[in-house]
Amino acid sequence: MHMNRSIGDKIRILREEANLNQTQLGKELNITQRKLSYIECNKYEPSVEDIRAICNYFKISADYLLDIKKGYGYPNR
Repeated sequence: MHMNRSIGDKIRILREEANLNQTQLGKELNITQRKLSYIECNKYEPSVEDIRAICNYFKISADYLLDIKKGYGYPNR
């Protein structure tokens, strides 16, 4: 997949692979085109809400966007 890339790069690649422009994806995620542009250019960190919306839209795990290794478990609580 797209390892060792920034969050913004990964989002841009996902968007381009889905044949969407920034305005179209922004509407789907309920964010402005400008904010999405800043995220993709790594000028702005996406919020937890943004990450959640992106993951739900593309049906991906946040682990992928955040470069969290596979296999981590949940705390025993």
